[in-house]
Amino acid sequence: MAQRNSSAHHDIPTLEKARTGIAGLDQISGGGLPKGRTTIVCGGPGCGKTMLGLEFLVRGATQFNEPGVLVAFEETPEEMARNVASLGFDLKDLAERKKLSLDFVYVEPSEIQETGEYDLEGLFIRLQHAVDSVGAKRVMLDTLEALFSGFSNPGILRAEIRRLFRWLKEKGLTSMVTAEKGEGTLTRHGLEEYVSDCVILLDHRITEQISTRRMRIVKYRGTKHGADEYPFLIDEHGMSLLPVTSMELQHKVSNQRVPTGVPDLDNMLERKGYFRGSSVLMTGAAGCGKTILAASFAEAACKRGERCLFIGFEESMDQITRNMKSVGINFEPWIKKGLLIHRAWRPTQYGMEMHLLRIHQLIEKYEPSNVIIDPITNLITASTEKDVHSMLMRLMDFLKEKGVTSVFTSLSNVGEIAESEVGISSLIDTWVLLRYTELFGKRHRGLFVLKARGMAHSTQLREMLITSQGIKLGPAAALLAYRDREREPQLDHQAALPKSVRSKGNRRTAALTRRSSRGAR
Repeated sequence: MAQRNSSAHHDIPTLEKARTGIAGLDQISGGGLPKGRTTIVCGGPGCGKTMLGLEFLVRGATQFNEPGVLVAFEETPEEMARNVASLGFDLKDLAERKKLSLDFVYVEPSEIQETGEYDLEGLFIRLQHAVDSVGAKRVMLDTLEALFSGFSNPGILRAEIRRLFRWLKEKGLTSMVTAEKGEGTLTRHGLEEYVSDCVILLDHRITEQISTRRMRIVKYRGTKHGADEYPFLIDEHGMSLLPVTSMELQHKVSNQRVPTGVPDLDNMLERKGYFRGSSVLMTGAAGCGKTILAASFAEAACKRGERCLFIGFEESMDQITRNMKSVGINFEPWIKKGLLIHRAWRPTQYGMEMHLLRIHQLIEKYEPSNVIIDPITNLITASTEKDVHSMLMRLMDFLKEKGVTSVFTSLSNVGEIAESEVGISSLIDTWVLLRYTELFGKRHRGLFVLKARGMAHSTQLREMLITSQGIKLGPAAALLAYRDREREPQLDHQAALPKSVRSKGNRRTAALTRRSSRGAR
């Protein structure tokens, strides 16, 4: 009996899905939109409804050999073609190759006479002709409100909406219908979300003068899906969606080691360097040499023939290239070879989700083995510490899943050791702390490894020297030697005094010592 039930369970058909080809959307929807069914895309103006529908059609025609039909009620096909040309979508070419059928239906509300016999039979005839002309598998209607703008009778309106959705489903067309958001409802009429099989809500919000678009799958019959809000970006390549990474720690690790770019620092890490695919944090006050230390790692990676992505929030590519030449690091040949990819933008240019999405896109595009972000503390100026911490945690998970070695620099207060400003030190595999040490009126740079997971490491404080040939680390006793050398002039000065003066000073010191001792008793 158990075996019969088990086989019967395996025979249950699952919901077929049509892939959208939109980065991230197929992931959160579990494989795409319901095949042969209707999906409603709702939201306010400017949130990307039409763009999502057009990309759904274009990707289907070009990537999955599923021709489509676009029926617009507000914009002509020519207007739409011009609007999406900047994204690399050539609707006119697709139409000439019978991959798309473009149709514009003009609806004038004043010309519609509502009677009990009025229906959408004329629209169905046009749709059927367009579907047959290209062998369409996908349909997009933009927008539903324009189609039903002339209906004031709720009974007729509801009946015709149901009939339209039923007709699309009976024809086996994977359909996407755009709709405007209503007051207190997902759609203007408050009915579409109930008769459709999938509902996607788009939102365009402004938080502290920073714009962010978000997507949420409100409803999806017959399958599990991501129900959270996901930020998305519309750029020259179309729409990109950023799913929240899995909270399960299942990424693979490597035992391979990569040099730090500073041989003396390698010696402090078992003479081998960092683990490949690990995360490294370099913290210190301003001027300690964090960027130079990170640049040394980038140069070493390029010399090995590995691609490195350097993301800066303070210095442009030309500026950091010029500055690094003063310490013997020349980025220009690696940039020309395409091994060093430098991108720089202000942290206030985007919100946290957009920063994360843009970094994702760069990593997917260039596939680097190493990533440097300099500095992460600047992100706090564009958001809260909590949001920055969440964004960096998700970024680290993504980088570890990709096996990318990551280096983050972080500005800390002078003398601060316990924590970086964004509170990610507990997530880091290797933490290198740079600090100043003041000895007798002089400031010296020091370096020590605060932690290094999975390896033995030196705990000594080493003097860090920034030379024209890069970073050099002095011996562990170097800073103590500075202290001794600072004392020598004082000792020589005492020796140069007359004996009577030295004796008088010694007797006075002894008297003060005896007086202090009696007071203690």
